[in-house]
Amino acid sequence: MAPGARCREARIDGRAFGEQLFPMTVVAHHHPFTRAASIVSMLEEVETPYELKYIDIMTGEQKQPSFLELNPMGKVPVIQDGEVIISEVAAIGLYLADRYASERLAPALDDPARGAYLRWSLFGPSVIEPAAYMAANNIEYGAGQAGWGEFQAMQATLEHAIGDGPWLLGDRFTMADLVFGLTARFMLRFKMIEARDPVVSYVDRLSARPSVVRADALNAKIIEERGLARG
Repeated sequence: MAPGARCREARIDGRAFGEQLFPMTVVAHHHPFTRAASIVSMLEEVETPYELKYIDIMTGEQKQPSFLELNPMGKVPVIQDGEVIISEVAAIGLYLADRYASERLAPALDDPARGAYLRWSLFGPSVIEPAAYMAANNIEYGAGQAGWGEFQAMQATLEHAIGDGPWLLGDRFTMADLVFGLTARFMLRFKMIEARDPVVSYVDRLSARPSVVRADALNAKIIEERGLARG
C-alpha cells in the first residue's frame, strides 16, 4: 500500500465499521481490558482491513483448546494474517509495520534509524512493564540480575528516549511510538510511572493521534455493547 493511502475497515465480531474497500485480512483476537486494546491503534495506523474477534476472558475462553492452539500462553492479543499467527504486542506491531506500512512506520533494514526503532519498540514490554510492576507492588529483586534493572533507571531512560520529541525518532512517527508510547500511557493512567514532562506531553500527543482516537472509540464501543465494567 502506498504511504498515506486509505484502505481501512474495522469489524467487530463480523459487523463493519468504516469503509469497506478490500477483503478482510487480519483477524485480531481481542478484549478491551487487556493489552489487546493497544493493537487496535496499530491496526488503525497501518490502515489495513481487520476484524476484532472478541475473546471472553471472564469465562476463560482464552484457555480453551481452540484458542490455545493459537497461543499456548492462553492470552490475548493474537493476530491471524492468512497463515501467519502472532502474539505479543511488540511482535504484532513490528510485523504490521513491516507488512503493511514499510518505510512509513518501519525504517528500512538499511536505514540507520532502524536500530533506535527496534530498541525503543522492545523497551516497553521488556523494561517499562516489569520495572513498573515490581515497583508498584513493592517486590524486592536483584536489579543487577534482572533484565529490566532499577525503576529509576527505567524512568530516566524512558525520558531520554522521548528527548525533545515530538516522537522517538524526532519528527518521524513510527510503530515504535505506539508500542512504547501506549505502554507509557497505560503506566501513567495507573500511576505506575512518574507523571513528569516530557512523558506526559508525549503521551498527550500520542493520545491525540487519529489512529489512537479511533482505537479508543472502538474499545469504548465494545465495552459499552458488552456491558463490561472495570473492577
